[in-house]
Amino acid sequence: MRCASPAAVVAFCAGLWVSNPAPAQGQQPAGRPGAGCEVCTEFLNRFYNSLIARGVTFSLETIEKELINFCLDAKGKENRLCYYLGATKDAATKILSEVTRPMSVHVPVMKICEKLKKMDSQICELKYEKQLDLTSVDLQKMRVADLKQILNSWGEECRACAEKTDYVNLIKELTPKYAERHPKTDL
Repeated sequence: MRCASPAAVVAFCAGLWVSNPAPAQGQQPAGRPGAGCEVCTEFLNRFYNSLIARGVTFSLETIEKELINFCLDAKGKENRLCYYLGATKDAATKILSEVTRPMSVHVPVMKICEKLKKMDSQICELKYEKQLDLTSVDLQKMRVADLKQILNSWGEECRACAEKTDYVNLIKELTPKYAERHPKTDL
């Protein structure tokens, strides 16, 4: 039996690799890398851009303090992300350094989220709720729980509402106020 040269073995393996385009275990399928970390990338991008816009120094302590303050205003899935990162008061673990250290040297947010996914897969399982276009939806056909959720996403609440029509009327009354800031509402 004859031994193949190292160059022949490399060429053979390269041929197998090219002919089998299936992703290896743990790799992203074709498309945008890190696309599964929707909430993480969106939230951390907004946070990073706010730091740049305000001219904050990128030191570890400053970024950590700013992230904790940024998480105070987070709601819904973004609040859950802050909980997973340890930026909320009730968080059980604290992995803020896994965000602050790379962000202090301007590592892209996508890379930070991919690293966080390896540490805690729940971070990339967070997805935003579907968006509801209030201009095209019939509020009368929606459930009361969904109407309450719209008001809650706006930070409003109807204490005097006894019937569905009360909720519908309040949403119609408040829509001009919130539609300019949030053209589509979470549902």
